[in-house]
Amino acid sequence: MNKISVGGQAVIEGVMMRAPNALAIAVRKPNGDVVVKEDVWRSLAKRIRFLRWPMLRGSVVLIETLVNGFQALSFSASQALEEERKGAPEGKLNSWALSLVMAAAFGLGILFFVVLPHYLTGFLGHFFSRDVGVQSFSFHLIDGIIKVFFLVGYIYLISFLKDIQRIFQYHGAEHKCIFAYEAGEELTVSNARKYSTLHPRCGTAFLLIVFIISIILFSVIFPFLPKFPTLSEGWANLVYVGIKLPLIFPIAGLAYEVIKLSGKKPNHPILKIVIAPGLWLQRLTTKPPLDDQIEIALRALKGALKLESHQKTIL
Repeated sequence: MNKISVGGQAVIEGVMMRAPNALAIAVRKPNGDVVVKEDVWRSLAKRIRFLRWPMLRGSVVLIETLVNGFQALSFSASQALEEERKGAPEGKLNSWALSLVMAAAFGLGILFFVVLPHYLTGFLGHFFSRDVGVQSFSFHLIDGIIKVFFLVGYIYLISFLKDIQRIFQYHGAEHKCIFAYEAGEELTVSNARKYSTLHPRCGTAFLLIVFIISIILFSVIFPFLPKFPTLSEGWANLVYVGIKLPLIFPIAGLAYEVIKLSGKKPNHPILKIVIAPGLWLQRLTTKPPLDDQIEIALRALKGALKLESHQKTIL
């Protein structure tokens, strides 16, 4: 039987697994019970044909993954923190609250991974009296290094939090279970346990590839842009940042194609080199899971696969 592409995400005391037409979230409640939520999923690319084209589908997947991720986190929080609510109304975020949280998170992401690195690169050029113009390769190389530094530093700092360590264990469980499924193994705890916590299609690897592609793409594009001599340096930089923002989508599209290809050809020598930094970073974002955490990940995976199989019979 052909294997379908399955992705996942660790949530609070649980795991979300997503198949092409279905997703399932499994969460362990404070009393030890396991609750599983299964939903049919219809990607926008299923309804609009041109969004399936290479270079476009990556942006669609990125946006939909963010939406699914926030919804899964909302559900897991309402279940895993049930005891702390002490009878308060259900903590699930409504659509407006979820939209605000997503907008805030996206805004912070733009601030720390687009705006601040750009301005810090210019500042460092002035500080060291170096001519590091936005048209130069060195500008975008430094810009990319700062982005990676922010990402790794953030992950490293939060990794000391006990709750985050639990999420990283569930992240490792998610990867082990997906590996077991891809290998055609029976989906049991013992079978999943033996696999690695590092998976080439992880979102962590995706982020690093985005940074690498952005260095290359910006270095190619920006030398051909005007220098805006009538604007002050601050305003010119603001224009350049504004140009970078829409370029996030083709960059995400390219990164998605690389990740997708690496999943199909994991032993390709060039792809192994490209994916290697993402696997190194996963040593921070994944931890060896306990058996009961693998069990939760398996419950989510089985739920997604069961619903996916049902959807295929009615489509």
